[in-house]
Amino acid sequence: MTRHILNIWGPGQIIAYSGLNGQTDFDHGLVLRTAFDWAGFEIKLPEAGGRIHVEPSDLHDPGLMLAGDFFQLRSACGVLVDAWHLLMEGHVRIEPGLPLTVLQSGNRTLIGVSQFFNPAHLQLPVKELIAARQRELRSFPCPENLPEAAEKTLYKAFSQLKTQICSPEGLIKYHWTTPDRWPHRKMWLWDTVFHSIGLRHLDIKLARETISSILECARHDGFIPLAASPDSVEAMTQPPVLALGVKLLQETEPDREWLEHCYPYLSGYIRWDLKHRDTDGAGLLEWHIEEYENCRSGESGMDNSPRFDSATQLDAPDFNGFIASECEIMAEFALELGKPEEAAYWREQHTRINRLINYRLWDNDKEFYYDYDVTVNRKSTVMALSGFIPLISGAPSPEQAAALVRHLNNPYTFGTPLTIPSVANCCAEHYSKDMWRGPVWININYLIVRGLRRYGYKSEAQSLMDKTMLEIERTYLKFGTLFEFFDDRMVVEPPDLLRKGQNQPNTFFQAFHDYGWTGTLYIDMVFEKYNKLNRRNNSIMNNTINEKRPVTMSHCMT
Repeated sequence: MTRHILNIWGPGQIIAYSGLNGQTDFDHGLVLRTAFDWAGFEIKLPEAGGRIHVEPSDLHDPGLMLAGDFFQLRSACGVLVDAWHLLMEGHVRIEPGLPLTVLQSGNRTLIGVSQFFNPAHLQLPVKELIAARQRELRSFPCPENLPEAAEKTLYKAFSQLKTQICSPEGLIKYHWTTPDRWPHRKMWLWDTVFHSIGLRHLDIKLARETISSILECARHDGFIPLAASPDSVEAMTQPPVLALGVKLLQETEPDREWLEHCYPYLSGYIRWDLKHRDTDGAGLLEWHIEEYENCRSGESGMDNSPRFDSATQLDAPDFNGFIASECEIMAEFALELGKPEEAAYWREQHTRINRLINYRLWDNDKEFYYDYDVTVNRKSTVMALSGFIPLISGAPSPEQAAALVRHLNNPYTFGTPLTIPSVANCCAEHYSKDMWRGPVWININYLIVRGLRRYGYKSEAQSLMDKTMLEIERTYLKFGTLFEFFDDRMVVEPPDLLRKGQNQPNTFFQAFHDYGWTGTLYIDMVFEKYNKLNRRNNSIMNNTINEKRPVTMSHCMT
């Protein structure tokens, strides 16, 4: 590693102890965040409040290093030595009223959670601990010949992922991941899958643990919760993509024993959805819709999408595309595990749901998939990116897939400067810069890339992936963080976007910084793109060398 990495200091960057290094603590662990309007850190957990100041001029030093669990400036450095203590050396200023214990001696400062405070940590070798953390980062595998922007962003993603890994605790029996150590904190269903997809490139066994951690939160009836913590589980569920996560990990390194472990959980969960989310009995599934103004369907993952503004029951193209895809994957798993009758069942479900998606949700005139409101028996008028999700299950005919691809380039619908907007341009009455009401989401782009490839649209898929990666890189190099969502018009920067109707920096109402799946899916995209390029370049080079190699007598004697 020759370039400076992690040398961008911006607001909202999370500092937390990693489960890779030892025990984390959900209720009492120390979590800090770089401040928004001054130089330093604010304490977020276990109790919000208190400030640690650093020298402002240091933040412009190209040699600084700010990782997810340590920092190194010209005048000060610091490292989280465990889940409860931050040890610093150099010039820092602690504001009075810090909700932690503070011990200072000479140029050293130890802050820690009072009930776990260990004054002996003040004597630990700060610089040696930081050097060890730096070596950890350098030990992560990295594709060769990365452009500078990609390398810098990749190491940010590595560092972020590392600190979002938590140790087994309470109800959660394996290492697990969270979208961010503040404010989400919990383990979330589909986030876990997207985290494991990036993590598989670094540690496949750990990636399997994270999937197992959410699977084993299942109830006896098969239900798997939207989110869980070491001491609680949620009452709703979330988009079914767990079989996809297992499939991608199996493709990376097959493990039949682990697949056998996962299969009954996956089967129970999909069957639970099929039984409990077809409220009208017509064969398609509907998301649970809530009564909260800014989160009408947290179960869908698209909390505040205008799809749900006035609806109570919607046959949804995304839900049914997800579940049909899961059934298709389950048929593959069943065959591999010697369960031919179950494989036939899953194939039947896949075919049935795909057929119903096309029968009820496809609009011939607009050439797009829409939600169908089962309470009033008509299609929704909201044209949302959920209409692309059936691509991943193989529901569209070749002609329908071609129509969906045309929408990606049509400025009237989804052909925005940064695709894919969560709401089409033509739905101006529903559009805003607020989460799922317009902005772009990395996880959905990632899934639609897979759908495009399924239908042979390789160049379109690559273009979508490249645009997505470039925006992640651009905003990281500018702000030092990986954002939750992005402006499809590329006019408003992520820190200024709305979240649930508001924009209040330093609160819950902002596009979250250091966000989980943006980093982990970026890792996956980098490995796929640049490993493929390196293989291609090596193949071209080898062919050139072979062409230029002189013919020897031994080659000619046969």
